[in-house]
Amino acid sequence: MATQSGKDIVYKFYNCRILKNHKIYWDDLWVRDGTILDPQKCFYGEVINPDVKVDCGERLIAAGYIETQINGAYGVDFSDSHAADLHDVERGIMKVAKGLLSHGVTSFCPTLVTSPPAFYQRVVPHIKKREGNSDGAGILGIHLEGPFISKEKKGAHPEQFIVSDLTNGSSSQPSHALEEVYGNEFYSNTAIITMAPELPGALDVIRQLTNMKDIRVSIGHSVGTIKDGEKAVLAGANYITHLFNAMLPFHHRDPGLVGLLTSWKLPKDTEIYYGIIADGIHTHPATMRIAHRTNPNGIILVSDSMCAAGLDTGNYSIGQLSVEVKENKAVLSGTNTLAGSIAFLDQCVRKFYKDTECSLVEAIEAATLHPARLLKIQDRKGTLDFGSDADFIILDDELNIMSTYIAGECVYSGG
Repeated sequence: MATQSGKDIVYKFYNCRILKNHKIYWDDLWVRDGTILDPQKCFYGEVINPDVKVDCGERLIAAGYIETQINGAYGVDFSDSHAADLHDVERGIMKVAKGLLSHGVTSFCPTLVTSPPAFYQRVVPHIKKREGNSDGAGILGIHLEGPFISKEKKGAHPEQFIVSDLTNGSSSQPSHALEEVYGNEFYSNTAIITMAPELPGALDVIRQLTNMKDIRVSIGHSVGTIKDGEKAVLAGANYITHLFNAMLPFHHRDPGLVGLLTSWKLPKDTEIYYGIIADGIHTHPATMRIAHRTNPNGIILVSDSMCAAGLDTGNYSIGQLSVEVKENKAVLSGTNTLAGSIAFLDQCVRKFYKDTECSLVEAIEAATLHPARLLKIQDRKGTLDFGSDADFIILDDELNIMSTYIAGECVYSGG
């Protein structure tokens, strides 16, 4: 198997199908020094042969899954304010990062739900971006899902810490309100911020954040109308957090944020991505089919998993709130309010593929290429293009994960 210490060693994965350029081909995959090679250059430019050959048994090779919304798993809650110290936070994240390898996830965005400012300011600086390896999936940056959201659509977010106004800063520095909550260091560690677009000051903050290279603004947990959503997209937002969940329901006179999928008020080249929790609980199959058939290129599958993922039924927590897991779903204790999922991303891919009857390519790209495009890292992640990172998975015909590779190294093997 490929190893990161094997610098300059050329690996050839053969007897396989490869998902590339929106199609599946019978082809070989060549890897050297953690990067996908152009075999023609190997043959004709350098005149070299592979040092190691890997027979894939006619299975499918695809880019590694990219998870943009995950609250925890395996007993770890990323928003746990009771963690003894920062070492516990870091150990917890790495425990989840390691577990995700068996689910084909090679990169992810640890997600923090609405929490008190003291928690953010203590924890956010210590969740740093990192490349993946045998210790776990890579971290692409934090997804800050709150606290700038609507109290009416708070879901599993504690109302006492929700901030409903972003106008605290000066006109020249509208993001001052964010710094008061997250601290001054959040910029470098953050990939996505979810906020409700109808909040006072939200549009100014969106404009400022989206001028930064590495931060994407997602709209969600909102009572915003379609006009609110259109203004947010024109200001620079390009993602919708878990479409259909924690937002106004679709209505024929005002479709709300759902209407952004077909809005004519936006330029035709506008790219809008939207998360779907395809766990069989959060989104009905017919609803997923409507979204997929309306805007197939924007769909991004997310697990939205919480700390009970990978564990048995029982009592848990997410952030400041108690959660009960029963009947294959997580709800706030004493209520029917969903509190994240207990599924993993590979399960969501299989469920989405089955329930929408989309193509195999569409199902996989919704967890690979699309999130990479959202985060603007498609030059190195989410594809098998020549020169991209050799982060990939080997799947059987039922989309079960057989092996996971990061930088050409086999970091998980299950079959």
